[in-house]
Amino acid sequence: MTLPVFVVDADALGADLITLDGDEGHHAAVVKRLRVGERVMLTDTLGGGAECEVRSVSRRGLVAEVLARHVEPVAEPRLIVVQAIAKGDHAERAVDLLTEVGADRIVPWAAERAVVSWRGEREAKALVRWRTTARSAAKQSRRLRFPEVTSPVATGQVAGVCAGASLALVLHESASVSVAEVAIPSAGEVVLVVGPEGGISDAELEVLAGAGAVAVRLGATVLRTSTAGVVGASAVLCRTPRWT
Repeated sequence: MTLPVFVVDADALGADLITLDGDEGHHAAVVKRLRVGERVMLTDTLGGGAECEVRSVSRRGLVAEVLARHVEPVAEPRLIVVQAIAKGDHAERAVDLLTEVGADRIVPWAAERAVVSWRGEREAKALVRWRTTARSAAKQSRRLRFPEVTSPVATGQVAGVCAGASLALVLHESASVSVAEVAIPSAGEVVLVVGPEGGISDAELEVLAGAGAVAVRLGATVLRTSTAGVVGASAVLCRTPRWT
């Protein structure tokens, strides 16, 4: 059974005895009810980890002794998912699933046909929700290297992300090419662009195609924006060294 994961500062991770306090410590001691002698994995979210044994517990947290140190390598190829901003729970569901499946970076996209838009205070709150969701999902998935959730981007910036990738794919139900027909690189960056509830416009497709992105379909059915990304990511990752 894998160990529960909790987050500590990178500086603390180098000590032989690590104090886990704050929200993480409260969650470990009060919510999870960890006890002396149990083991945990502590991480700095950047790939560093320490397998530890709990030495003492209080309501404020716990103190754990390091038994072994681990480093989660940078995955190859890196998976960047450009996820169109979605409404309500669909957005958080997409981020949760993408984190669980292994996305390395999640880029919120202010697509032309997005049902909701982020402006001012709404953007700040939405980003906090996306990043909190990704953090929680990464812990649940026992990741030591958490995905980056960037600030929202416009279509022109998405094109720049696609242009710099080893492979860029745009999920589209009308594409003539199946994702299964595309050769997936074993290194570099693979970008997956997921459209909004209203679909990707022709103008957006043209911009992304001009940046080298290839439109691909996943199958005969049209998926929700909250699930299309994880299905597309799975279709890609199962053909890379990451899943073989």
